[in-house]
Amino acid sequence: MEQFAETPSSYPSLQMQELFRAVITLSSVKDASDFFRDLLTMAELKEFANRWQMVKMLYQGHSYADIAEKLKTSTATVTRVAYWLHSGMGGYKSAADRMFGKKFKDTISKKPFKLRGKYTFLQNH
Repeated sequence: MEQFAETPSSYPSLQMQELFRAVITLSSVKDASDFFRDLLTMAELKEFANRWQMVKMLYQGHSYADIAEKLKTSTATVTRVAYWLHSGMGGYKSAADRMFGKKFKDTISKKPFKLRGKYTFLQNH
């Protein structure tokens, strides 16, 4: 079995690019629903859907603690999603801007705090 290194130079792999090309051929929510149900377990689908809800709630200005409580997840998971929303490759922002009809305004403080040995950022609420 081939191992993929987790480096920026190896992303996206040829196999990932092929998967992404398959995704953009889907022309309806039903097609996407069927494809992702065949591709992923229910637990994986629920996790991905939950992360997307985190993005939506971050767009709406909810605090990390509020999101974690409402979605029954940890603040560490919310922080991780927020990190990719703020500092990722722009995928969350691009999709969310199209879905929610507004540009995301960055509401994080520039002052990091330490959470479980890692530096992270708090929202300005």
